[in-house]
Amino acid sequence: MDVKQLLSNNRNWAESMSARDPDFFPRLARQQKPEFLWIGCSDSRVPANEVVGMMPGELFVHRNVANMVVATDMNFLSVLQFAVDVLQVKQVIVCGHYGCGGVRAALGHETLGLIDNWLRALKALHHQNLPRFAGLSAEQQVNLLCELNVQRQVRNVCHTTIVQSAWRRGQSLAVHGWIYGLTDGLVKDLMVTVDSAAQLDETFLYDQ
Repeated sequence: MDVKQLLSNNRNWAESMSARDPDFFPRLARQQKPEFLWIGCSDSRVPANEVVGMMPGELFVHRNVANMVVATDMNFLSVLQFAVDVLQVKQVIVCGHYGCGGVRAALGHETLGLIDNWLRALKALHHQNLPRFAGLSAEQQVNLLCELNVQRQVRNVCHTTIVQSAWRRGQSLAVHGWIYGLTDGLVKDLMVTVDSAAQLDETFLYDQ
């Protein structure tokens, strides 16, 4: 497949969408009002909209390697602020996936380049939880760290001034942690939802 095929696919898709709903694209062009922000992995096997059966315009999306939430990442912070402050999303979903290549790399010792710096926090997370990895197979270790990573990134989202400011002004906002199975296409809720500053450790709270 080459890029010409992609352009052809696009024309077919646009024609199909317009045939089903002639106002679909004009309606999208007028405004977007998604209720969800998806923070996911860049992995091509995890298409955000398709995984949860949502149409264009219904899901605001940010993706990076290993679905990381880094306090100094201006790209992520800009997306989060726009989603929370401007779009007024009500749900933030951090969604990782089992078998994540970034997580796998973080468990190894091979030098890969620039991404080694990006994944350093995952190495620290593994080190902080070493006893939980004892006796697990290599694949089980990868999948456990995938889950722990989602849980940590949910907290990282909640620790931002953006989310805490939204809660302080009474905005309804919940942050969820999910993980996607590449082998069955199913999403698992890790049950780590946070919807108020009261659920956070005092160390990470800003003055009310």
